[in-house]
Amino acid sequence: MRKGFLQTLGPGLLFAGAAIGVSHLVQSTKAGADFGFGLLWALLLVHIFKYPFFQFGPRYAAATGKTLLEGYKKLGKPVLAIYYVLNFITMFIIQAAVTIVTAALATQLFGSFTSAFNLAIWSSIILLVSVVILIIGKYNLLDKLMKYIIILLSISTIAAVSIAFYNSTESYDVSQILPSGSVEITFLIAFLGWMPGPMDISIWHSIWSVEKSKNSFIKIKPKDAIFDFNVGYIGTLILGICFVLLGALVMYKSGETFSNKGAVFASQLIDLYTKNLGSFSYIFIAIAAFTTMFSTTITTLDASPRSMNISTKLLTRKEFKYGYWFWIILLFLGTFLILRYFMDSMGSLVKIATILSFLTAPFYAILNTILITGKHTPLEHRPSLFTKILSIVGILFLIGFSIWFLTSI
Repeated sequence: MRKGFLQTLGPGLLFAGAAIGVSHLVQSTKAGADFGFGLLWALLLVHIFKYPFFQFGPRYAAATGKTLLEGYKKLGKPVLAIYYVLNFITMFIIQAAVTIVTAALATQLFGSFTSAFNLAIWSSIILLVSVVILIIGKYNLLDKLMKYIIILLSISTIAAVSIAFYNSTESYDVSQILPSGSVEITFLIAFLGWMPGPMDISIWHSIWSVEKSKNSFIKIKPKDAIFDFNVGYIGTLILGICFVLLGALVMYKSGETFSNKGAVFASQLIDLYTKNLGSFSYIFIAIAAFTTMFSTTITTLDASPRSMNISTKLLTRKEFKYGYWFWIILLFLGTFLILRYFMDSMGSLVKIATILSFLTAPFYAILNTILITGKHTPLEHRPSLFTKILSIVGILFLIGFSIWFLTSI
């Protein structure tokens, strides 16, 4: 394989690192635990219908050399202003949700060495370590680090699923289930909201793609950018299926219920796995779980400040020398305050963050489609007729499920 092509890989893996997190470890595992194999249809459909909107991020960046945020401004300054407000409202909740899950898993993986640390201390350590990594290496280190994290995560997760299948003596019921009642429908929407990730990631991906081009001094062709994206996207689908299978094989009909408290949830998750799979599997589960969430924590901590900094410059037409670091510090402080007062409400934080993401998804889907199919994208780089049709169906899917949810609660 050509060296130049290998150098273009990176943004797609950052996409996977940001996407594979709460949606997989918490929501997918819970989907398997509560519904068995019954929600695999939802997992597959949401990957199909969200695909074009996520793909449009790297496609637009490669075709124009610009981020989606710059494209939004071309659609009108009010459009970018709406994004700015939505992102400001949601970024603190998103960061708090992923950080608290990461901290909870850290207590399980490193608890024997740091028994005096509580979730608050672990959350602070994880955020500080993430900031230090970003300060020292900026994009380049994040790009290189994510490749190893994703490889480790994939090996650990596939090993855990293989062990679960090998040890399972139960027959498999693959009947698909359509949730009913407000509780089940609320969970389904939360499950879909961050599967494979919040729609904001399409914007983050376009930013990483532009940053990749700047750092590698290689102009990434749209074809290579889309292939890189597909690698990450298919990876999120495969691992999503793996986590649903783990939940179904290990937890379904076990009688266990998940706690909304982070430390208790993490303990239940790993203890239940090791109880069923054997104590030797502990390291596989612990490493897979922690690396999943740490990759998400560090990528979201990088992406939201980048988005806010770029948006601020576009809206004000002013260059802020330390704008990126201002937003990182603000996100750090805001996340810390949320965790300080909602440390025992991990389940609620996750539910709020994921539902908000699903309800705002049609906004991003419509904008991305208008931008990539219109005059602001060179004709030769616009999507095929099939992709355009898929995007329209995807928008209807997102709007339809949002209306169904709002009329069912």
